[in-house]
Amino acid sequence: MRFDDPLIQGTLVRRYKRFMADVTLADGSVTTAHCPNSGSMRSVDTPGSEVWISPTRNPKRVLRHTWEMIRVGDGLVGINTHRPNGLVAEAVAEGAIGELTGYDTVRREVKYGKSSRIDLLLETAERPPCYVEVKNVTMRRDLSPSAPAEFPDAVTQRGTKHLHELAAMVAQGARAVMLYLAQRDDAETLVIATDIDPTYGRALVEAQAAGVEVLAYRCRLSPEEICVASQLTVHMPGAASM
Repeated sequence: MRFDDPLIQGTLVRRYKRFMADVTLADGSVTTAHCPNSGSMRSVDTPGSEVWISPTRNPKRVLRHTWEMIRVGDGLVGINTHRPNGLVAEAVAEGAIGELTGYDTVRREVKYGKSSRIDLLLETAERPPCYVEVKNVTMRRDLSPSAPAEFPDAVTQRGTKHLHELAAMVAQGARAVMLYLAQRDDAETLVIATDIDPTYGRALVEAQAAGVEVLAYRCRLSPEEICVASQLTVHMPGAASM
């Protein structure tokens, strides 16, 4: 996925009110950018960090920029939670996610379960439909070489609900996949942060036992584009890696 317009480099002043971030630009001026991330953003919101923001094409929007990336250590991290669904859909269409090949159509935001929408619904006449829930991963509390990426960075009742609904789809004969997309390339593994949300950890173990597949991929990032790169090893709570 290439950005529609060149990103603008700046320095993070602060993130506040969840959806706002002040950024100092190269000319010394400060702009308030939309922060498209409702999580805690633990480990990816340090003031003084190098960041990149995108300009809006909507003349009516109050905030003229959107925060897209932050430099953490030697790498970039994408913080925009609106990107992962499109990134995964693009990767599926290109055959870049081997576990999700063999489907004729990819639909997004399809209603299912109890008042939910599945991120991606893959369909073909020869196989049961495949429900794919995508979660954006940004957190990595330890930057040592062997340290994992982690999810979630805050308690997520909505995420737990989605796991239950994926398991229900399997019970109805469909295929269901929980896919974690790390918008960073500096980790080889993914762990579930059960110290932050133990309920979510238990729900994931139960969902996997019910037949929900668990996948994780990382991205390659630059100020010009983001693309799905390679698979991460998932360490399930209380279990060996997979």
